[in-house]
Amino acid sequence: MSFDCGGNFFVTALTHHRLRNVISKIQRPSSGGELPHSTGFSSQPIVRRANSAQNMMMDEDVEQASLMSFNDRPRAFPNMRSKTYSPLIFRILRKLNVRVVSIILLLCFGAIFYMGASTSPIILFVFIVCIFSFLLSIYLTKWVLAKDEGPPEMVQISDAIRDGAEGFFRTQYSTISKMAILLAFVILCIYLFRSLTPQQEAAGLGRAMSAYITVAAFLLGALCSGIAGYVGMWVSVRANVRVSSAARRSAREALQIAVRAGGFSALVVVGMAVIGIAILYSTFYVWLGVDSPGAMSVNDLPLLLVGYGFGASFVALFAQLGGGIYTKGADVGADLVGKVEQGIPEDDPRNPAVIADLVGDNVGDCAARGADLFESIAAEIISAMILGGTMAKKCKIEDPSGFILFPLVVHSFDLVISSIGILSIKGTRDASVKSPVEDPMAVLQKGYSLTIILAVLTFGASTRWLLYTEQAPSAWFSFALCGLVGIITAYAFVWISKYYTDYKHEPVRTLALASSTGHGTNIIAGVSLGLESTALPVLVISVAIISAYWLGNTSGLVDENGIPTGGLFGTAVATMGMLSTAAYVLTMDMFGPIADNAGGIVEMSQQPESVREITDLLDAVGNTTKATTKGFAIGSAALASFLLFSAYMDEVSAFASVSFKEVDIAIPEVFVGGLLGSMLIFLFSAWACAAVGRTAQEVVNEVRRQFIERPGIMEYKEKPDYSRCVAIVASAALREMIKPGALAIASPIVVGLVFRVLGYYTGQPLLGAKVVASMLMFATVSGILMALFLNTAGGAWDNAKKYIETGALGGKGSEAHKAAVTGDTVGDPFKDTAGPSIHVLIKMLATITLVMAPVFL
Repeated sequence: MSFDCGGNFFVTALTHHRLRNVISKIQRPSSGGELPHSTGFSSQPIVRRANSAQNMMMDEDVEQASLMSFNDRPRAFPNMRSKTYSPLIFRILRKLNVRVVSIILLLCFGAIFYMGASTSPIILFVFIVCIFSFLLSIYLTKWVLAKDEGPPEMVQISDAIRDGAEGFFRTQYSTISKMAILLAFVILCIYLFRSLTPQQEAAGLGRAMSAYITVAAFLLGALCSGIAGYVGMWVSVRANVRVSSAARRSAREALQIAVRAGGFSALVVVGMAVIGIAILYSTFYVWLGVDSPGAMSVNDLPLLLVGYGFGASFVALFAQLGGGIYTKGADVGADLVGKVEQGIPEDDPRNPAVIADLVGDNVGDCAARGADLFESIAAEIISAMILGGTMAKKCKIEDPSGFILFPLVVHSFDLVISSIGILSIKGTRDASVKSPVEDPMAVLQKGYSLTIILAVLTFGASTRWLLYTEQAPSAWFSFALCGLVGIITAYAFVWISKYYTDYKHEPVRTLALASSTGHGTNIIAGVSLGLESTALPVLVISVAIISAYWLGNTSGLVDENGIPTGGLFGTAVATMGMLSTAAYVLTMDMFGPIADNAGGIVEMSQQPESVREITDLLDAVGNTTKATTKGFAIGSAALASFLLFSAYMDEVSAFASVSFKEVDIAIPEVFVGGLLGSMLIFLFSAWACAAVGRTAQEVVNEVRRQFIERPGIMEYKEKPDYSRCVAIVASAALREMIKPGALAIASPIVVGLVFRVLGYYTGQPLLGAKVVASMLMFATVSGILMALFLNTAGGAWDNAKKYIETGALGGKGSEAHKAAVTGDTVGDPFKDTAGPSIHVLIKMLATITLVMAPVFL
């Protein structure tokens, strides 16, 4: 049975003569093939295939896929193409004359370079690097889009995925933008009645001006975060079909296309985070006349940027929640009915939820992750700039610009070295590799190792350029070592996550073995693996924080009383070191969902088995890269939250004109604040997982209904209603993301205001600020552990299933495989909804406290 390009099913009876023609066109020199089940004939092997999957190795066809003629193969695929959507700004630009657009761009570039030159040569350097990275990203885009999209059935499936992803993105971000505007109005009202720091009052910066600056920064951060998410989704929905098509020729070519597509998104996201903060900084510098007589000091300027980080965090949280609920609601529903109940393969075109599942990969893993990493970099840069300015003021450094702008330079070099790492991955195999199949993970690891080496060199050069001071000539070397600590920490996190989630290592294979004795033992083993996986990362973070703090304190920088002051800035430098390869890490992360989508397109268009083997291999590696980058994100979130916590204490000190360096948890109210922070993490996680469960229930009921009411679906005689499942998960995701998101935003504000009032009546003027600090501290600790557990357990369950699907322990359809599918289903909301949302949550809590600090006093 098959179904034509117009979406109408028809019955084709293949004659004996035509069957011989089909068989004669199949060219597989080293392995045989099977006729697709959809032909209506029994699938007898034409040539016996070597079952190499059991040995974790594939034959030559996997690396160099033979192009089979499959025009006679009947196949089923959706016809859901609707009118192509493009954002309003793109539609406006298309209508403008090319010369007009060129003039506008030249004027914008001129204004940017003027502000940069008026601020500092360092800012000018940052602008130049960011613009060159954007030009490189344009080259990567053209290179990817120049690749062929394959046969019409692939294109049609890709178009359906693109329409679904862009439709949900448009609706989701319309909702988020309305909430952002409402919150901006609330911030404006609060800032119009809040107090000012003595430095702001001395500089003549009134409440109205401070309010407008904060709101403008908040909206710009939200806008840039939204653009970062759109960029991540835009490239993934266009690259997936090109990876599928390339897999018909070569595994290495498919890998290169997926990596370069992810590289485009990564360079744009990191470049936007850096250039956005640089533009804000230079604009405020020029507009407020910073460092001129009677004006604001440059040391206090970074405090005006906190709204930018809050806006980025706000959008990232809702993007991660909505996208995670969408993708995992569809995925769980599709797996439970399709795999477990009906026994059909993953991404089978007969599954009514398959398109919703593939759309979810883009809105959950690409769009949300782009916004997430954008927020991570923005929050880390702003907190490090605040700490650098504070330390420079205490040490009375004559030119503090190097310490303040150092984070921007580090991430500018990140763009350069990550670009080299991305371009180092070629489309042809390394001649030195003798195995039949080159491991894609090894290829990606080589690129990452090259990026790490370059990061060490550029980081050392940056510290010597910007952190050298006559007051402490050797301080730059101490800070360079702090950066090295951060780089080593990043590498350790990637390795630990890979160890616990890659099926080449013992933990995942042990989990897979537990599946052979039933569903219950699979769940028990997965939970224990996730709990165990928190130990090594916590030890690494602990060593990194203490080492960096000690190195910073011994840098030789002291205040006027001779007390060392470089400790906190040392931890900031270590955080920058950890994120100094962020663009390449995001590239590996984006690789995962692109490869996953490519596998879905291959399965739905019923391509030859050798092509599916390539995409399965890339998909398995993609699961590992997603898990490792999530571990990386949690580690960076831990260090960034520590910085934001320190920046919050500095800001409270500035507003209250009282030293605020310690939080005493022996005070009952402060201890209660800590309990509330820990409770927030667990309650937020529960609501996020419950949202996925409710959405999945709706999908399960719909898929079951379609199989019952349309029995011809299983025989390809009737077409599933894909759009119904897409509508269900889109509506549910938008509805379900509000509750946990509102909890995250309201909790610190309500707690701070309640204890501020209590402190007023009990004679404790800083009680509100102390309770919020305790809440932030405990939430960070609990959140890191929870996110590590959820991400690792979910990733391990997923790859245990992939390991069994290679042929181990009975392979697909075995009892062990069914138990592994159950474990994977349980882990889905862990690793793609609750886990990623938590590390965004803890950073958003920190940025909220920074923005709202005056309210708690």
